[in-house]
Amino acid sequence: MSSPLSPRTASTPPSASASAPADVIVVGAGPTGLLLAGDLAAAGVRVTVVEKRARESNLTRAFAVHARTLEAFDARGIAEPLLATGPFLDSLRIFGRGRIDLSRLPSRFPGVLMTPQYETERVLEERALKAGAVLRRGVEVTGLRQDADGVELDVRDVGARDDGIRGEGIRGEGIRDDGIRHDGDGAEGRASETLRASYVVGADGVRSAVRTALGMPFPGRSVLRSVMLADVRLETEPDGLPVFNSGRDGFAFLVAFGDGYYRAIAWRRGCELPSSAPVDLDDLKDLTRAVFGTDYGMHDARWTSRFHSDERQVPRYREGRVLLAGDAAHVHSPAGGLGMNAGLQDAANLGWKLAAVLKGTAPDSLLDSYHDERHPVGRLVLRLSGTLVRSVLLASPVARGLRDAVALAAGAVPFATDRGALMISGIGIGYPAPPGSHPLTGRRAPDLPLVERPGEPSRLYEALRAGTHVRVLPRGGGAPSHDEAGVTTVTRADARPTTLLVRPDGYVAEAADHG
Repeated sequence: MSSPLSPRTASTPPSASASAPADVIVVGAGPTGLLLAGDLAAAGVRVTVVEKRARESNLTRAFAVHARTLEAFDARGIAEPLLATGPFLDSLRIFGRGRIDLSRLPSRFPGVLMTPQYETERVLEERALKAGAVLRRGVEVTGLRQDADGVELDVRDVGARDDGIRGEGIRGEGIRDDGIRHDGDGAEGRASETLRASYVVGADGVRSAVRTALGMPFPGRSVLRSVMLADVRLETEPDGLPVFNSGRDGFAFLVAFGDGYYRAIAWRRGCELPSSAPVDLDDLKDLTRAVFGTDYGMHDARWTSRFHSDERQVPRYREGRVLLAGDAAHVHSPAGGLGMNAGLQDAANLGWKLAAVLKGTAPDSLLDSYHDERHPVGRLVLRLSGTLVRSVLLASPVARGLRDAVALAAGAVPFATDRGALMISGIGIGYPAPPGSHPLTGRRAPDLPLVERPGEPSRLYEALRAGTHVRVLPRGGGAPSHDEAGVTTVTRADARPTTLLVRPDGYVAEAADHG
């Protein structure tokens, strides 16, 4: 029985409107949408991205770029530019003196990159535009219809909106903002049009217009209310950034932007102010002192806001020719910095499948495997981040003390910290494989060294930059053949006798020992 892990052949490609301006319309120009658009454009798919923000926002919602995401970027040739934008940490501090050691991850990137989200978006946008994607900003979705051949998307020009840059709120990574208006902001009468494509992907965040137009439920609940955010200057830089701590009064987190400003995130126990309430810098400093013992000379806030955070997941990632990815499909607390990374892995999983279907090299049913593989991962991320945030919110001093002691003890046990590192980094996440498959099927492929030949890649993730499946032959298994469309063949340099077929997203589609 064939598996979605492997390339399959379809007799005819799906039909599409002859007048369609794009094969795929991606709604949302955050990290998830931009990675997907870049993958599709690089594969020769006509893709248009529509984004409600009229210009790039200077707000940063996510900072952590974990190892598995860096591997995905490496397979696209964009890891190095991003690594230059922030510090690379080999461990994460949790609960007092507890640490999760990332330095032993079996990856080219044994750690986590701390960089503002706008740097990630910049690198991804440059790649997508260079590959031929079309980006339309200041355009919001007002309606959606689909039929057997494609999707119609009603959109409206919303002009040069402020996008909440001066503190009206932020969206994304489990964050819901009650202060942003959704009535069109006086945009009545602006230009409206209908776009058509073979497929539409909603990557437009927690308030997804695509998900709303589908009538898709988004079950879950709120877990954090009235969390304060501020971009501030500090007189004294904390040791070992980013720093986090929690106590009787709440918790606080500080991370550097790299431009002299720091993002402060803080929550006061019992505070129920609405998200629209202003942040008092003195209140933020007082809470920071209570948690850290110092406010580090906090001053000159250039931006403040509040948010509350939800845990939600849609029941289906696919509805006909419409698919959901990133925060449009799953949101959770920011604990662990998992949200943006989960969305990027959604995009990496979906992009090659959409391209294969549109090119006619795989049937439309291949897209069902996107839900089958990524929905359980979204559920896992909800559990991981939920466990972390509930540990942070413990009210009892005895419970907090026990938590800190357990975290410190677990950090001294390699097995425990390695397991935690594998899950948080994404390195340990795999996909289900058909019964009877080789044990490596569905697992993440390591960055294997390859037999070097002139003009050819020296390691697997360089070979993946071709955007195809990669067949990895054992050394001595015969000369590589380059006559199969959609497959790049290389030879592994180590002595293992296993032949691998690796998907474009870096997961093993098939494996066989001794040829």
